[in-house]
Amino acid sequence: MNSLLDLARRDLPSPDPQVLSALDWGEAAAMWNDNQLGQLHDWLNERWSKLIRNSLLGTKDPEADFLQGLAYAALALFFTQNRNQEGALLMIDDAMMALGKYRPQFLGVKVEAILGCLQELRPLLVGLTPEADCPLFPFVYPKFEYSGGT
Repeated sequence: MNSLLDLARRDLPSPDPQVLSALDWGEAAAMWNDNQLGQLHDWLNERWSKLIRNSLLGTKDPEADFLQGLAYAALALFFTQNRNQEGALLMIDDAMMALGKYRPQFLGVKVEAILGCLQELRPLLVGLTPEADCPLFPFVYPKFEYSGGT
């Protein structure tokens, strides 16, 4: 009779330090600052996926959690501009929960301005119909700032 104790030992792959060392915040900043938020979300998600794949902590990895929080923030800003206020509100809440743990700065990214923008936008979305226009026109949000550049 087999039991759980009979399972063969599996070695876990080692974490991939290449993901963090290869992060180019300049590339992320360019997408954020050019309002290419859908592309930025995909860029962040790709790196998040690679990071959790071999991390012993998986999705609990602080760096992965941070990347996911940035991805939520990017989606929130994308959704509000594209008449998905319900999605924007959900992503704002998720982003603020994730990014709040990493203020004022993490991995070189200045988090405060991102959080401030989300905190200002959130009350403007409450009560809007899901397909309402963005409550701000023109929609202006802070530049993505990171150590080594802005």
